[in-house]
Amino acid sequence: MDAIRDLVIVGAGPAGLAAAAEARRHELDALILDEQPEPGGQVYRSAARVAERRPADLGFLGADYARGAALVAEATGVERRQGASVWQIGPAARDGRREVIWSEAGQARRVAARSVIVASGAMERPVPVPGWTLPGVTTVGALQVALKQSGIYPAGRVVIAGSGPLPLLLAEQLRAARVPVAAILDTAPSGRMATAWPLLPMAALGAAGTLRKGMALLRARERSGVPVWRQVRDLRAEAGADGSVAGIRFRTASGEEQRIEADLLALHEGVVPNPQLTRLVRADHRWHPAQRCFHPVLDPWGESTAAGVYVAGDGGGILGARAAEASGRLAVLSVAHRLGRIGEAARDFAATGPQARLLGERALRRLLDALYPAPEWIAAPADDAIVCRCEEVTAADLRAVAGHAAGPNQAKAYLRCGMGPCQGRLCGLTVTEMIARARGTTPAETGYYRIRAPIKPVTVDELASLDTEPAA
Repeated sequence: MDAIRDLVIVGAGPAGLAAAAEARRHELDALILDEQPEPGGQVYRSAARVAERRPADLGFLGADYARGAALVAEATGVERRQGASVWQIGPAARDGRREVIWSEAGQARRVAARSVIVASGAMERPVPVPGWTLPGVTTVGALQVALKQSGIYPAGRVVIAGSGPLPLLLAEQLRAARVPVAAILDTAPSGRMATAWPLLPMAALGAAGTLRKGMALLRARERSGVPVWRQVRDLRAEAGADGSVAGIRFRTASGEEQRIEADLLALHEGVVPNPQLTRLVRADHRWHPAQRCFHPVLDPWGESTAAGVYVAGDGGGILGARAAEASGRLAVLSVAHRLGRIGEAARDFAATGPQARLLGERALRRLLDALYPAPEWIAAPADDAIVCRCEEVTAADLRAVAGHAAGPNQAKAYLRCGMGPCQGRLCGLTVTEMIARARGTTPAETGYYRIRAPIKPVTVDELASLDTEPAA
């Protein structure tokens, strides 16, 4: 078994890498566990390798993406294990230490940690529309993964459907890479400008540079000549003769039904915190009405209600990459102070920069939440839409029991929804909102799935390889 560590960081995205760099600065014995083959997370995925081997691609991936290579370099010197999938964080021992268990190269391993930072980031909000399981239907984030990690470009008639900054960014990246986009289906509802306008001054003060980039993306979309349909609803992907997506049917703002041909549909309705590890350690969570998701309850340093477990980055609430870096540094400052490596005054002084960054990014996020709210139909999918992809449970199946289920765990017993390999990642929020609607309660009252270890599929061989000595 590995030695006891001051700190285990789960995830090597912006938050995890920044936390590692800060841990190195304060001489903490830290270990990064990241399940991807390379560091960077979603935002900076493969940034170091792209900068070294495919520098021309930085031209369309953008300067913000290129920043990832510098962040990877800053974290150099901290032990990092790639391909390490964490599936258990144990309860706190009497001295506060927790056991972290992961699988790597077909073998399970464990380590005792005095503190843990969960930097597992966000995931794209599931968009359960009819046909979303067809070949050729993916997400905006998945296309970005292909661009960054493998240099793979989409072919054929590409349609982007959804709202928010990420579809704007992808459309511009594809244009810069000379990949044509056939159409953009903007699902943002009407009337949002009236709510967003009063929030603009604070956002401009707090994150002026990011706001300018967003405005530039909007202008680029208008200049691109790509057809844009606004206030789209009732999306439906239709299969062709070969069984893959061939067309998209939808309703416009006026209620008129339209159909366009497509070879690839990229869906996106914002991102939400990845809740599996924070649910696993029984941290308290709160419903965020504006973002329509749960997020863990954290103190100003990022510590959750599970003692010694911190959350940094979008896993603690959606704020973006620069805020993720700031939260990672704040969490490590708290850990270093707790371990006696830094005094209170020095901790507070070092925290002023990250705290200012978070303040500005929160102002920007309030504006974005008002501009790009998740549409109401997300919680009311069509009857034939598959809600739970693992167990192929449809919205009609769920509606049949929703009024009788006190919450998602009871619905799981009826229908097996949430019992597949993803353990509810792709259906959890939809199930919560559908049950809340059926019972006339709130999502906060309805709750979420109860998450248990292992949170990822684990083979019997991996379990057998785990040594049986207790954590030191």
